[in-house]
Amino acid sequence: MPEPTVSDRTDSPAVALGPTSLVLGALSAVGAWVPALAFVTLPWGFIAGALAVTFGTSGIYYARHGDGRMWTAAAGTTLGTIGLTGTVTLIWAFTA
Repeated sequence: MPEPTVSDRTDSPAVALGPTSLVLGALSAVGAWVPALAFVTLPWGFIAGALAVTFGTSGIYYARHGDGRMWTAAAGTTLGTIGLTGTVTLIWAFTA
């Protein structure tokens, strides 16, 4: 049984979607836009960006319904989109 919080409410797992998206989005954005790290983190940046966008949009949905934080989910979605776009652009540049 989960422990109650200060307001006698238990947190749902949806609360963790925003911070998870923020961390994955930051890793993806740094991996895609820092030239020294771009080739080392290429597959991980793509996967982290896609997961950040997915978790972020889910976090935004749950934040609108009262669970979680909107700003972390929105920032994670934005950073994930930036990282995913950078990684796809890098892959496209080297295959063309």
